[in-house]
Amino acid sequence: MATKLVDLVYWRSMRRTGVVFTGLVIGLASIFQLSAITVLSHVCLGILCITFPLRLYYKLLELLRWNPGIHPFQSYLDYDVSLTDKDTVMLVEEVVLLVAFAVTEIKRLLFIDNLIDSIKFVVLLYLLTYVGTVTNGLTLMIAAVIGVFSLPLLYKKQQVRIRRMARTFRSLVKKVRNQLDSLYGSVTSSAPSAPPSKPALPPAAAAAPKQKAKSK
Repeated sequence: MATKLVDLVYWRSMRRTGVVFTGLVIGLASIFQLSAITVLSHVCLGILCITFPLRLYYKLLELLRWNPGIHPFQSYLDYDVSLTDKDTVMLVEEVVLLVAFAVTEIKRLLFIDNLIDSIKFVVLLYLLTYVGTVTNGLTLMIAAVIGVFSLPLLYKKQQVRIRRMARTFRSLVKKVRNQLDSLYGSVTSSAPSAPPSKPALPPAAAAAPKQKAKSK
């Protein structure tokens, strides 16, 4: 499954990736105007408008003995999409683990298990409120689909340039961090230190004045 997704994302099969990408974008864009049930019904009706006449045509050729009874969509019917027991168990386990991890993380963030992580979560939620006022979930989904199908291909073609830019950015960040560290070190070193305390006299030196006073 993961290999097939990677093949789709990197456009290793142009026809298959083009069909999947176009279908996803058109389907998500159609939901802006129509409901999901209406879009799904129209898609199925459109497919049937193509497959039904072809099936009748091949059936007519079979009746006229011009066709040996070959089904035009037999390859699609023979394609096995069922899951074995092992695959089903693995898939269910992965889904359960993901749900349990998500619930645990949300509970940890909401009930302030770690103060810094909860503050980051609050900032993220606050930013999402602004994102929600500007756009909606469908727009973000369409942008995500376009990004998934375009960014890996862009990185593959411009890999050298992107890596050079990333190295430049990392060096800039490192330089700024070093300057901030040096500035902080200079500020802490120039801060006024506490006055040094007077050293305590040794016992012999402290007893000498008392002996002189007694002799007088």
